[in-house]
Amino acid sequence: MEPTAADTSATTPATPASDPLTADELLLWQSLGRLVHSLPRTLEQDMARTGVTMTEFAVLLLLSEAPDRRMRMSALATASGVTPPRVTRIIDGLSRHDLVRKERHSLDARGSEAVLTDAGLRAMHAAQPAHLASARRRVLDHIPADLLPRIAETLAELAEDPHRQQSSGASPASR
Repeated sequence: MEPTAADTSATTPATPASDPLTADELLLWQSLGRLVHSLPRTLEQDMARTGVTMTEFAVLLLLSEAPDRRMRMSALATASGVTPPRVTRIIDGLSRHDLVRKERHSLDARGSEAVLTDAGLRAMHAAQPAHLASARRRVLDHIPADLLPRIAETLAELAEDPHRQQSSGASPASR
């Protein structure tokens, strides 16, 4: 069932989950839906000339920031927001180009770690200007500076665990 806009004149901070969406909530929800589907394609197009996809860049960046440039595959999947099978495919592809190595975990032989190579670090640094330009042009330049900290915090909270359900029903803004 499609969400519908309700009269916004009497909006309360905490509304039951089944209440119709206000006009602002509906605009946000529908816009977010379009953005979630269109932005990845646009960002991939921006990164195409670098030889590194947006997802590969995100993985390389995470590895570059990790201690000893290595992460458990499961942690890498969680941090990058992709499934474990997908992160395995990404690492396998990057391994074919000697940008990363996959090694057995030193303390737990059941798990594997991805290790960023020097070539991978160079590839990440080479792709970084295109990534930053895309991030600014497609998103950051459109957010007023005074709203940036709150939007960043809210999106970080949502991205932390997209499956969580708030038992209180209160929105982050009303807490």
